[in-house]
Amino acid sequence: MRYTVDERHERILELVRAHGSLRVTELALHLGISTVTARRDVEALAADGRLDRVRGAVHWPGPPTPAPGPQLSHPSQPSPQARPRPGASPRAPLIGMVVPQSQHYFGEIIRGARETVAAAGGRLVLGLSGYQPEQDGWQAARMLEAGVHGLLLTPCWETGEGGPEESGADLGVPAVLVERRGQVGAPVGGLDRVCSDHDGGAGLAVRHLVGLGHRKIALVAGDSPTTVRVRAGYEAALKAFGVRGPAIEPVGLYRGDIDNAKVDAAADRLAALAAERKVTAAIVLSDTDAILLLQSLRERAPQLRVPQDLALVAYGDDVAALCDLPLSAVAPPKYEVGATAAALLLQRVRERADSVKPGARRHLDLLPELLVRQSCGAHQP
Repeated sequence: MRYTVDERHERILELVRAHGSLRVTELALHLGISTVTARRDVEALAADGRLDRVRGAVHWPGPPTPAPGPQLSHPSQPSPQARPRPGASPRAPLIGMVVPQSQHYFGEIIRGARETVAAAGGRLVLGLSGYQPEQDGWQAARMLEAGVHGLLLTPCWETGEGGPEESGADLGVPAVLVERRGQVGAPVGGLDRVCSDHDGGAGLAVRHLVGLGHRKIALVAGDSPTTVRVRAGYEAALKAFGVRGPAIEPVGLYRGDIDNAKVDAAADRLAALAAERKVTAAIVLSDTDAILLLQSLRERAPQLRVPQDLALVAYGDDVAALCDLPLSAVAPPKYEVGATAAALLLQRVRERADSVKPGARRHLDLLPELLVRQSCGAHQP
């Protein structure tokens, strides 16, 4: 989810009112925005007299007023209520969760985990790494200081896999990896994990396009841990259906913030390849990028028709259905990943509290769903 300026300002006011005081960097992590954007928002709110700003921090003009309803707490200053009492029952567990950000892909994962923990009578506290690897350990350490019974972890591993050099296998409390894998033989490879089966999700897209008669299928994606698994599934599925290999090398997009120049370059390349019939379909990671790519194709290659000349399937289904040409999309089970990971961690916490031998470690892959709409031509007469 991307906030409008007004929504961002209201969220900042809610956070500062609840905590009394927060650093600008903490606000940026909470909202999944850059520090520059957070500082600009804070300056605007301070200029209107709605906040007090002093040396990199903002203060509520008056005593803090906790916001009603469940909140996601930052672990750097755990409240007295967050600290479990000595001998506290695991029936009211305190669960820590460290993820790169709280918006976009991870929003639904967090919701699934939070609601599962709440249903067990517990509480989830959230730490955000901001895609800074050094923050992974720091956030986990702060949560351990706060007395969490277990940890849900999404480390900032560039490829999505943790090798032998990665720490985190023995934190002193049960831990479950979320949307991350430990390499076979590495210490972190022995941790429980729950992931979306991105290999299988890409396979669903390829199978559908092959079923429509496409053999020249391109992959368009930025650089991310998800891309690694999607590409592996894409190539494996092509081979399984007897396609010699990718029609072209994957078309690269940006990493991090949207780069319109790279979207336009990808559109130009696809338009040229489609005109020569070297590519007839493309899988685009993510649905936001697929919408941007479609818009760019319309501006830069108006003669190209989608889906008649180029079929599109988005990987991700946050906004795919809202495109004026509804996009077929692979929908990772984000809520279910968060809920399943939290349920597994709660089981480990109970086993530990009851001093029983833990069950076999679990590596769970949840298969995405393919939602067929108009952009791949499946509904065309």
